[in-house]
Amino acid sequence: MTQGTGQLSQIASTLATTMGAAWASGINLYAAILTLGLMGATGNIQLPPGLEVLTNPLVLMAAGAMYFVEFFADKIPGVDTAWDSLHTFIRIPAGAMLAAGAVGPVDPAVQLAAGILGGGMAAATHATKAGTRALINTSPEPFSNWTASIAEDVAVIAGLWTALHHPVLYLALLALFILFLVWFLPRLWRGIKLLFSKIRRLFGGRRAADAAPADAAQPARPEQGTDGGGI
Repeated sequence: MTQGTGQLSQIASTLATTMGAAWASGINLYAAILTLGLMGATGNIQLPPGLEVLTNPLVLMAAGAMYFVEFFADKIPGVDTAWDSLHTFIRIPAGAMLAAGAVGPVDPAVQLAAGILGGGMAAATHATKAGTRALINTSPEPFSNWTASIAEDVAVIAGLWTALHHPVLYLALLALFILFLVWFLPRLWRGIKLLFSKIRRLFGGRRAADAAPADAAQPARPEQGTDGGGI
């Protein structure tokens, strides 16, 4: 009974670490690497062999430098959306790699499956963050951007800490989060389409307004008679 409980606990811990790393990567990759690397380097957790590289000082310095840049870029309206667009090609593959590394030295098929699931989880959280921030940018004040950015950083740190120290609780919260995404993402997509539709109408109206004065400035051509103008 004790051996079976220990195996279930190990499976839950591995699954929570795998999905936790991927989930956090889709929100803030550099904060996720820093959190995992610092917790491993200080002995607060025992990272799987595939993630021990995160404790390397070079990795920590690189992640720290990029997090410093993202900390400010993520709080400027418009810049945060451009930053998220660029990181579509970074967060999702990195989330897949971290998830594959988190399962440890196992069968390559298991690592591949973990990478596929991790990439999907990173894509889901990245899409949620990027789409939500695009809608927040329609607000004229900057405080909502700052609040969202700080809340995301706190969520990454708290989520990874929970995944590593209370894996069963994290998996339960993750299941609720996935249910929330099933409800939220279609509505978020409709909101984004409505936003882009308004932008197209806005710029379409401006082009029509700019073209109207140019047409009005052209002199009217005199009408020619049908008889050829003879005397």
